[in-house]
Amino acid sequence: MAHMNRRACLKTMVGAGALFGMDAVFTAERTDAAQIGPNDEIKVTKIESFVLTNSWVFVKISTDAGITGWGEMLKDDAKACAAGALEVGDYLIGQDPMRVVHHWQAIHRGAFYRGGPIKTAIQSGIDQALWDIKGKAFGVPVYKLLGGPVRDRARVYGTINPETGVNAMKVVLRGNTRQPTKYVEGTKFIGEVAERFGALREEHGDDADIGAEFHGAVQPATAALLIKALEPYNPWFYEEVVQALNVDVMAELAKTTHIPLATGERIFTKWGFREVLEKGAAKILQPDVAYAGGITELRLIAGMAEAYYAPIAPHNPNGPCSLAASLQLAGCVPNFLVQERGDREHDLLAKPLPPVRDGYRPLPTDPGLGITIDEDALMAQVGEPRPYLPRFDEDDGSVIDW
Repeated sequence: MAHMNRRACLKTMVGAGALFGMDAVFTAERTDAAQIGPNDEIKVTKIESFVLTNSWVFVKISTDAGITGWGEMLKDDAKACAAGALEVGDYLIGQDPMRVVHHWQAIHRGAFYRGGPIKTAIQSGIDQALWDIKGKAFGVPVYKLLGGPVRDRARVYGTINPETGVNAMKVVLRGNTRQPTKYVEGTKFIGEVAERFGALREEHGDDADIGAEFHGAVQPATAALLIKALEPYNPWFYEEVVQALNVDVMAELAKTTHIPLATGERIFTKWGFREVLEKGAAKILQPDVAYAGGITELRLIAGMAEAYYAPIAPHNPNGPCSLAASLQLAGCVPNFLVQERGDREHDLLAKPLPPVRDGYRPLPTDPGLGITIDEDALMAQVGEPRPYLPRFDEDDGSVIDW
């Protein structure tokens, strides 16, 4: 009898099931999982990208085995990211999607100019989609392919809620009428910011963890003043006290306080995080799986951080692939701390993620990223992304950060 590979065998079984009325040979939940064997050949056949009106950017990779993978990219420069993903198709179509790390290297090093936010975002989305395919092919969540699970559930922060048990949040710093925008803010304004943060601490008590979000929009002299003014209220962490473009400045500020500094949402690849760790500029790293290099790269960044006893708290302002991929990292990274907006639910999913209970979301157990995109719901939101969002000082009209 001639050798029959797994895929051919399964197709025969499906045919037999149709013939004999065996509807349960493959259910709807199984049609995109475990369809091939480890020695079967599989090829990428198509890459598609989708930009939503809220600027979320998705990439879908199809294969000749009928398995599709989904990923998500940076929402700034959305149309550039979407177009870039299609350009990578010139290389990736016809390739074996199971060679995920090989493709990461090929995409990163295959062009003369490397890195940058847009290029790395493109890599990130494609990397997520390839891991999604690989997990579905083997019928397991991605974290099981990467040595996990190292935990059963992931702590999340977002909105403090007694029903979900979420007891951690962060707040963007502001005074009574505005956020800190001046190079050196005055005593009155610093007092306003501290008073507002103190009121939040009094409202939620010491049982709540409350991060202070500087958002990289505060100038160093003002940041130094706010760091000291907020210390009596025991912030969970100070996030992006300044932009990470000058790591030395952040490292100097880190030495002035016992509160941990966190940063990373605008840093990409292992090379970007190296200096932050070496100079002690932050105790908590916040890489974004849709921007910093995907699952492949964030796992390496976490490994670097572990050598400095630093945890990761993945950044996540985006959609369901971003959250699901971050949860896959929580399942295989020992030094995972907490997931930003991990309590958010998404209407783009055909099946919801396991619900948050006691402040934790259980790891998804479905294959790949652990989610199924509702393609009809996604297509209904495809459209022009948001425009650029420059902000201007209300006093003199100069450009400020946001």
